[in-house]
Amino acid sequence: MKKSHIIAIIVVAIGIGIITSFMANASTYGNFTEAFTNLEKKYTVVGYLNREKPVNSLPNETAFYMTDKEGVERKVILNQTKPREFDQSESLVLTGVAADDGIFYAHDILLKCPSKYNDKSTLGE
Repeated sequence: MKKSHIIAIIVVAIGIGIITSFMANASTYGNFTEAFTNLEKKYTVVGYLNREKPVNSLPNETAFYMTDKEGVERKVILNQTKPREFDQSESLVLTGVAADDGIFYAHDILLKCPSKYNDKSTLGE
């Protein structure tokens, strides 16, 4: 076998390894029902903060209740301090895993906040 063939095989093998490692870290978009059906699989869930229940914030942990777009509510424990605009957010995008204790353990959060650039006529002013 020529050296160029061996190098090409090595490059292809490295490429397959990189793609596989990225796929292993990828999460699946879903809802709480799907996440709690497949425990310990990483899911990204979009939903809304339940403002009627308390938010408990510790230095490295925030606990709150979230309702997904299907209307299912779950307790969420975020392994971060409470984000700055958390209480004003319109919706939340959480990435984490569901556990058999009924809690969704999130390690990443994105907040969708109300736009400060909305036209005043659309805000009823």
